[in-house]
Amino acid sequence: MAVSRYDQRKNFEEEEANAIGTQYLRAELLGESRATTIKALLRDYVQLRIEYYKTREPRELEIINAKTAELQSQLWTGVREPAIAQPTPIAALTVSGMNDVINTQSYTQAAWVNRIPVSAWTLMIAIAFFSNLMQGYGARGATGRRVLLFVLPITVSLSLSLIADIDSPRGGLIRVVPQNIISLQQSLPAS
Repeated sequence: MAVSRYDQRKNFEEEEANAIGTQYLRAELLGESRATTIKALLRDYVQLRIEYYKTREPRELEIINAKTAELQSQLWTGVREPAIAQPTPIAALTVSGMNDVINTQSYTQAAWVNRIPVSAWTLMIAIAFFSNLMQGYGARGATGRRVLLFVLPITVSLSLSLIADIDSPRGGLIRVVPQNIISLQQSLPAS
């Protein structure tokens, strides 16, 4: 479960970068003045998304989420107004693209909140406990096998630690690095 969720978080990061990059290009379809505004907002949005992936602080995360919601509102207004004023297929394309940008952010956040359920953790811990108990019971009295008593507990502990680390997107050593969004940021012109 943990590995599939980690992969899912990585895939959503890639989809998010693709959606933002595509919308950045589609912004040019709105005309030069509006495109400049949308592109500047998207550059700020990319920076916020990178901060979202890198932060570990809950308070900082709240601030990033509030800023992200505000930017999304500005971005939506930026494509909605021309679509209402002149409903054309091109305007619909830019609205659809902005919808993809906003949706992929929601999918990413949902994947980061989705964790291994407590009942699954309880089951894994119970299996580990009883496995160790059975090994200890089976090895009693045998002097040479006492060294083996440490193998299962260490193996199970390391396994559970690895699972917990992978399942904690904001903590631990194994984290999703927003490589695609960072690459996108580097490819965007400064202004």
